[in-house]
Amino acid sequence: MKIKFICLNLWLGGKLFEPILEFIRKENPDILAVQEAYDAKGENLEERFRSVDVIKENCGFEYQFFSATCDAVLPEGKIPAGNAIFSRLPIVKTDTIFYHSSFKEVDSYEAPGGDYSQTPRNVQHAVIKADDTELNIFNTQGVWGKDSEDNEDRLKMSRAIVGAVKDKPNAILCGDFNVFPNTETIRNIEKHMKNLFKDELKTTFNVKQKPNPIFANFVVDMLFASNDLKVVDHYALNVDVSDHLPLVGVFEV
Repeated sequence: MKIKFICLNLWLGGKLFEPILEFIRKENPDILAVQEAYDAKGENLEERFRSVDVIKENCGFEYQFFSATCDAVLPEGKIPAGNAIFSRLPIVKTDTIFYHSSFKEVDSYEAPGGDYSQTPRNVQHAVIKADDTELNIFNTQGVWGKDSEDNEDRLKMSRAIVGAVKDKPNAILCGDFNVFPNTETIRNIEKHMKNLFKDELKTTFNVKQKPNPIFANFVVDMLFASNDLKVVDHYALNVDVSDHLPLVGVFEV
């Protein structure tokens, strides 16, 4: 059985929401893991603030798991923000591990140039049943900073993630890690999992939406797999659906 998996930072719930929906429907992944998802309720709010429900309802996913990191305080109200996993296969178990602060309100969540270094962060874990195999899916958005190098908060993040994924069979870990690949933070994870795009990508940002030349050489989004999981294919897609690029992995279980 082949499993198509996509990782994508939605960009503040989905600033390019209609292209996101079209992209997901076209690519038709079995499992989709996203960061910067919003889970507000209320039909009067625009779709991006309700991205968890709208993606599930419009893209054919039967199962979803949302892990809020904070309440984003916005003019539209307090909007739960965090990470989400969508699946066409049954999600049979879930848990969430906070590794940087704990759930709280975050003012000016969408402020350009804001300091998000104290924004709470978590890694979510979903066990997904694929025939007779249980997949361990981990999804995170890493500690933000004004650079993408190691610091104590990011090293703590990597230790928490390693503690969650270590020795888990059939595991996939993905996310916007907010840190460069050639750091101790990421090397800690690579001791336990395969980094599918290691040394392959020049950037994981959509330079159409990030015109500052610095982003043309930034890799912060990554996809890992446990050593026992067979990787059939992996590729990044240069599509204009977010300020980040989607990462795709195809696995055989």
